[in-house]
Amino acid sequence: MDVVKLHPALGAEVRGVDLSKPVDATTKAAIAQAFNDHIVLVFKDQTLDETSQLAAGEIFGPVAIRRRPPGRQPGGDYDTPFMLVTNIVRPDGSSLGAFGDGEMWFHHDTSYYPEPHRATLLYAMKLPTHGGNTCFSNMYMAYENIPRPLRDRLEGRRVLQIHDYKRRERLNLDEIDFAKTRHFEQPIIITHPKTGRKALYISRLMSARIEGFSKAESEDALEQLFEIAENPAIVFEHEWSLGDMVIWDNWCSIHARKDFPRDQERLMRRLTIEGQAMSF
Repeated sequence: MDVVKLHPALGAEVRGVDLSKPVDATTKAAIAQAFNDHIVLVFKDQTLDETSQLAAGEIFGPVAIRRRPPGRQPGGDYDTPFMLVTNIVRPDGSSLGAFGDGEMWFHHDTSYYPEPHRATLLYAMKLPTHGGNTCFSNMYMAYENIPRPLRDRLEGRRVLQIHDYKRRERLNLDEIDFAKTRHFEQPIIITHPKTGRKALYISRLMSARIEGFSKAESEDALEQLFEIAENPAIVFEHEWSLGDMVIWDNWCSIHARKDFPRDQERLMRRLTIEGQAMSF
């Protein structure tokens, strides 16, 4: 097994591991360490069925089950570990999966859960001719780049994380039915449970309001933080190839999807890894 760094900020390719076959304990430990070190791991040229993708996920922890949300529901199946991220529709016009077309802003997966999922695994099964790249940002570095006066104001505060299945717009809290929308107040600066490092825990798509700030103060601070978090210097962009299996740490990175042709099919199979409550 070799680990090859892909970007100065985050991201590495793991070579010499076939995830369709059993992985020995020594290799699992090396993969887990590489994950803590590099935040995003890319395994290329994989041939994975559901069983082998589940086994790959279990290297990183217990696999989470997809549950039905309380309000507006994306397509695909529930009460399963898998989500299909795709724009393919069935013959009856229903969606085969979820989050199918177009750009999607930077976000943490499940930051609106009381116990956000540790990681996401995405396996490429069908791709457009171009586009659909996934960008990842290092939120350890984002934390370090917050100007000291702003960081001092943020320490010990929480931020409302909320998800209404939008892809590229901020939510208007005055129009939200909270009973039908998953939401949770998280520390705005977390201590990563595995590494002990501080990370900024906000995203343009899901972070809505900072505790203890006026509306104007909150919007101003969040806009500064979004710019810091999306600084190209701390972003790794992954260009997908068929057979890529990519896993990323949802506690210390955010990710975004670039646009791709709407008339071309894209099919990715997704798993997430169970997490825990975030702490300051």
